[in-house]
Amino acid sequence: MNAREEVLARLRSALGDGPAEVAVPRAYRRDSSHDPDQLAELFADRLADYRAGVHRTSVDRLAETVAALLSAGGPLAVPPDVPQPWLGAYDGRVLVDGTPAPLGTETLDGVASVLTGCATAIAETGTIVLDGGPAQGRRLLTLIPDHHICVVPVTDIVGTVPEGLERLVPTRPLTFISGPSATSDIELRRVEGVHGPRRLDVVLVR
Repeated sequence: MNAREEVLARLRSALGDGPAEVAVPRAYRRDSSHDPDQLAELFADRLADYRAGVHRTSVDRLAETVAALLSAGGPLAVPPDVPQPWLGAYDGRVLVDGTPAPLGTETLDGVASVLTGCATAIAETGTIVLDGGPAQGRRLLTLIPDHHICVVPVTDIVGTVPEGLERLVPTRPLTFISGPSATSDIELRRVEGVHGPRRLDVVLVR
C-alpha cells in the first residue's frame, strides 16, 4: 500500500459506510441593493483599489478607447471570436489565437497585449470572471501576456458572488481576475506579474 492508498483508507475508515450528509447553511446574502449605475461605480472603485486601469466609454467610442490602450511596441493577441469592431481603430499587428493554429507559449510571451471580453463581473469584489465563452479564449491567452485589456459591458456587472456564479457554466474552466497578478514576498513587499499580467485595463462600456 502506497501513501496515497493509506491516506484514502484512513479516510474511508473514519467516515464509515454511507456517512450522514451534513447540512450546509446557505442563508447568506445573494443579491445587492444597488442599481446598475451604482454597481458600475462600485466595480470601478474596487478595480482602482487593485491598481487596475479603469476606462469608461460608449459603444461608439469603444474601438478608439481600445486603440489608445495598446502599446505600439508589439503585437496584440485576441481570441478568434473577438468582435471586429473592437479593433476598428487599431492599426498594429494582430495575432488571432486558433487561426490557423493555437498560439504557442513562446509567441504569447512575445505579444504586448491581449484583448478579451468576460463572462460576468462582480462589483462587490471587483472581480472579472472568464469562462472560455464568446470573446474570452483559452486560459493561456490571458495568463501569459503581460498586459490584459478586458471589455466589460455594464450590463454584465452584478453585485455579489452568488449572482455572478448564477451566470456561469460550472463545467467550464473559470478564471477569476481581481486586478493585475500580484503576490507578496517573505518581507511582504508586493510583487506583480508572478502568475499573470502585470497590467490590467478594464474598459467599461455603456
